Amino acid sequence: MKVLLSAIAAATLLMAGSAQAADAAAAKALAQKSGCLACHSVDAKVLGPAYKDVAAKYKGDKTAEAKLIEKVKKGGAGVWGNIPMPANSPQVKDEDIKTIVEWVLSL
Repeated sequence: MKVLLSAIAAATLLMAGSAQAADAAAAKALAQKSGCLACHSVDAKVLGPAYKDVAAKYKGDKTAEAKLIEKVKKGGAGVWGNIPMPANSPQVKDEDIKTIVEWVLSL
């Protein structure tokens, strides 16, 4: 019985991991489609910071998601250097910006 429960638990974790990977892949594809990956990458600074650096900077900040959504919508400069990030609203839908920001913060 314990073996069966262990197998079920392992399968559940594997399926959850697969769903998270699919969600991450979809969010990355959305970032690509929205033009975000022209200036950012996951692992390395391009024009803007690497997304993993953004996630590290805001780790534990409960207000990070709202701040970053607003920053992506309106654009800005100065946090990561002097190169400004252009506003991404209205050409990128609000729900897409939220999805991308959630993904970035999950890295």
